[in-house]
Amino acid sequence: MKYIKKIRDLREDNDLTQAQIAKLLGTSQTMYSRYERGANELPIHHLVKLCEIYDVSADYILDIEK
Repeated sequence: MKYIKKIRDLREDNDLTQAQIAKLLGTSQTMYSRYERGANELPIHHLVKLCEIYDVSADYILDIEK
């Protein structure tokens, strides 16, 4: 679950709070926090939205090398 570190790093690098990202995803800050801690798996539709927000590929977030 390498994506956990990636989504936290992307958020922090963009000077965004968990609450701000949660609002963009249409979820609660508590649920988003659970994604960053690995307590809940990140749903695909949220992965897609995070890719749009940060202008990165899913491969980047998932740390998949070709």
